[in-house]
Amino acid sequence: MISAKMKPLVENNSVIRQMFEEGKRLAAIYGSENVYDFSLGNPNVPAPETVKESILEILEEEESTFVHGYMSNAGYEDVRGTIADSLNTRFGTSFGANNILMTVGAASGLNVILKTILDPGDEVITFAPYFVEYGNYVRNYDGNLVVIPPNFIDFQPDLAELAKKITARTKAVLINTPNNPTGVVYSEETLKQMAGVLRQKGQELHQNIMLISDEPYRELAYDGVKVPYVTRYYENTVVCYSYSKSLSLPGERIGYLVIPDELKDSEAVFAAATIANRVLGSVNAPSLMQRVIKRCIEKNAAVNLAAYDRNRNLLYEGLKACGFFCVRPQGAFYLFMKSPIADEKEFCSQAEKYRLLLVPGSSFACPGYVRIAYCVSYEQIERSMAAFQSLAKEYGLMGG
Repeated sequence: MISAKMKPLVENNSVIRQMFEEGKRLAAIYGSENVYDFSLGNPNVPAPETVKESILEILEEEESTFVHGYMSNAGYEDVRGTIADSLNTRFGTSFGANNILMTVGAASGLNVILKTILDPGDEVITFAPYFVEYGNYVRNYDGNLVVIPPNFIDFQPDLAELAKKITARTKAVLINTPNNPTGVVYSEETLKQMAGVLRQKGQELHQNIMLISDEPYRELAYDGVKVPYVTRYYENTVVCYSYSKSLSLPGERIGYLVIPDELKDSEAVFAAATIANRVLGSVNAPSLMQRVIKRCIEKNAAVNLAAYDRNRNLLYEGLKACGFFCVRPQGAFYLFMKSPIADEKEFCSQAEKYRLLLVPGSSFACPGYVRIAYCVSYEQIERSMAAFQSLAKEYGLMGG
C-alpha cells in the first residue's frame, strides 16, 4: 500500500531517531540515570519563564476566537512586524512584516522555500557534514541534493569545490551555521567569498542562485563568537529560523522565513511561499505560539547560553582528557568527535556496551566522526565520564 518513494525511507529510518528509541529501551532496563543518551538535539534547558507567562497572559487578555482562529497563511502581521523590527535592531537590516513568513518550525520552512523554487531535476548544493533530512526535503520536490565533501581542517565550506559543483541546474545552496553536527560557525570571510562565487557563477550561467541559510542555532554561540547575518553579504538569500533551540520549544513547531526585498522577484517568491505554506498542509503556523513569540521578543526572552556553555566545556575537556580528538564547538549544542577507528558505526556499537548513545557521522555524510549532543543535564555528562574513560581504554587511548 505504501508508495515507492516512501519504501527507502521506511527501510532507512533516521539513525538519530533509532538511537533515541534505543535510549528509552535501555533506560527501562538500567534506569535513566545509568544510560547516557547523547543522540537527539532535544533541549534539556527549560524554556524561559517568559513563555509560560506569555501563554497565560494571552489566554486571559486576548479573544479566544482571535487566538485560536485562522489568520493569513503568512501569519499574524503584528507578529511578523515585531520579528522584523527585532532583526533590524540586532543586525542592521531593513525588513518589514512583508518579508517575514511564519512557519511550522525550521523543517517546514525549508520545505516551503524548496517547494517554492524547485522544478524536477533541479539541484541544491550543501556542504558535508549536514543535517540528515536535507536530502529528503529536496527529494520531496523531485530535486537532487549535491553534496560537497567535508573540509576536515576546520569544517568551513570548501568554496573551490562549490564553484566546480554549480551547474545550469543549480537552484540553491543550502548552508547551516552554527552547524549541526560540528558546532562550527561560518566566518564573515567565508560568507563574503561564498557570495562572490555565487555572483560570478550566476553571471556565467545567466541565472540567479538562491542561498538558503538554515539557522535554528543562531543564538547558541560561545566565547564571543559572532554569527554573521547572511542577508548582509548576498542579496539572493532566504533565512530559515526556528525557536526550537533558542527558546527550548522543539515540540511547539514555530519559526519563520525571511524573504528580503533584495531577493530576485521577492514579491513573487513571498506570494508563492505563502501558498506553499498552505498547500503543504500546514495552512499557517500555530496561532497561540505566534502570539507567544511576539511577547517573548518584546520581553527580551533569551536562551540560557551559560548552561550549554558549561556542558560544552565539561564534555570537551573530559573527552580530551580521555585521549579523544574533538572539534571544539563554536556554536549549537553538538560536539563532533573523531572515531578512533575508521568504522565509526562499529565504534558507536562498542560505545553502547557502556550505555553511551552516540550518532555516527555517516548520518551526516561525514564518516569517521560521531556526533554527541550536549543539550542534556550537566549531571548526565558528569556521570558519563567514567563510561567514556572505559571506552577510551578499550581503544588504547588512555592507561588501564
